[in-house]
Amino acid sequence: MADDQVSAPVSGSAAGAPAAEPRVSDRLPTRLVIGGEQVEAAAGSTLPVINPATEEVLAHVALAGSVDIDRAVRSAREAFESTAWQGTSARERGRMLLRMADRVDEQTGALARIETLDNGKTLFESAVDVRLAAATLRYFGGLADKIHGDTIPVDGAYLNYTRREPIGVVGAIVPWNFPITQAAWKVAPAIACGNAIVLKPSEHTPFTALRLAELALESGVPAGIFNCVPGLGSDAGQALVRHPAVDKIAFTGSTRTGQSVMRDAAEHVTRLTLELGGKSPNIIFADADIDAAVKGAFQAIFYGKGEVCAAGSRLLVEDAAYDEVREKLLARMAILKPADPLARGTRMGALVSQAQRERVLGYIDRGRKEGARLSTGGDAASVGGRGFFVNATLFEDVTPEMTIAREEIFGPVLAMMRFSDGEAGAVRLANDTIYGLAAAVWSRDIGKALRTAHAIRAGTVWVNCYNAYDPASPFGGVKHSGFGRELGMHAVSEYTAVKSVWVDLA
Repeated sequence: MADDQVSAPVSGSAAGAPAAEPRVSDRLPTRLVIGGEQVEAAAGSTLPVINPATEEVLAHVALAGSVDIDRAVRSAREAFESTAWQGTSARERGRMLLRMADRVDEQTGALARIETLDNGKTLFESAVDVRLAAATLRYFGGLADKIHGDTIPVDGAYLNYTRREPIGVVGAIVPWNFPITQAAWKVAPAIACGNAIVLKPSEHTPFTALRLAELALESGVPAGIFNCVPGLGSDAGQALVRHPAVDKIAFTGSTRTGQSVMRDAAEHVTRLTLELGGKSPNIIFADADIDAAVKGAFQAIFYGKGEVCAAGSRLLVEDAAYDEVREKLLARMAILKPADPLARGTRMGALVSQAQRERVLGYIDRGRKEGARLSTGGDAASVGGRGFFVNATLFEDVTPEMTIAREEIFGPVLAMMRFSDGEAGAVRLANDTIYGLAAAVWSRDIGKALRTAHAIRAGTVWVNCYNAYDPASPFGGVKHSGFGRELGMHAVSEYTAVKSVWVDLA
């Protein structure tokens, strides 16, 4: 595994002793960051941010409205067009991002604790997220001065070359499941390519995004280049997408919201990248290393409480291996218990909100009613009588037309399905979905594994592994999972515009 590569293995260990909740309310960033300043919302609006594990209010954060979005976009436009930013070299932009990466690394523990308090995920998972955010900043910091065009041998007495130029003002909208990671995935390439950015984090999980904006200022990113404005999607998010001075929208979220973003962006022909939902198939062939495959399947759905766009929520198992996979999976699930996310040994935290828990429980109820067999879990849990917890859930006898096999649940719910007709059956089941974000294949036969991987319509396919990520490797979907790519050299195309220059040499 490369130094910057981050995977997220999950084991079903019991929780350790509960850790005392830090008194961080007075240190949580609660104001908007616009034009290099921390400001209140123009209307004075605030929203309580709830700790999902305790149901207690962490702090009241400023809630951006359309007026604040306009202020942030205007600030970004002014900063982007300034002589100072236009004269900033790519190498200096890279140094800014490298300094940000260093600061994130230095504060991994504090940022992870904030993320856990905010999102409900475990400290272990939050620390993985923070490290991936730092690695992303560092990757694009190193890439910034390596972004260039090409010289093209055209006919005639001409010199023809291309330039990769910044797009301008980027509006970025990120969800609540990976707040700091998703912020870094958009902020880092935007700045590396010379853009200014207005980031709208979820109102449920604003704190690490706001802290990242503060760290950017501390790292020498000029005022106005990175603005952070938490707000409701229906208000702040829509205002950002519809703003005529925004040149590009980078959105991560549900497919339904992504469709709305596309409609709103059409008015000003705003460029888009969309990373949307998933219903990812995880295929286990009978010739797989079953122990490794079960561990991978367990990680694929229960890491992050299942609140993961690429979660392996459909487990497709070849008949000959089905019983063994089932038994070993249930054994792992038996020791995976929701617990205090701040306790060091916890491997299952709380869902992000009461509404999300009710959504997940609603899907579980629908699975029962449609005839799927509930093998374990399927109910709400609590820690000390509080928290938005749901027990790890396994459904069997799932058929392709069932709702739990077709819709993204975004929770710790696994739909297990059989296939008996080899590669063709596996591929048919895998592709029987509107989504195409991720998939995995488990087999000792590398030829079979690769043929299957190539036949699956998805943006990422893991072979004999799951949830491996690296800032150098592109991530994104096809079909209803969106278009465009995050990370790697491919992200440069999303945050630059290509200009062709012709010079007459005659």
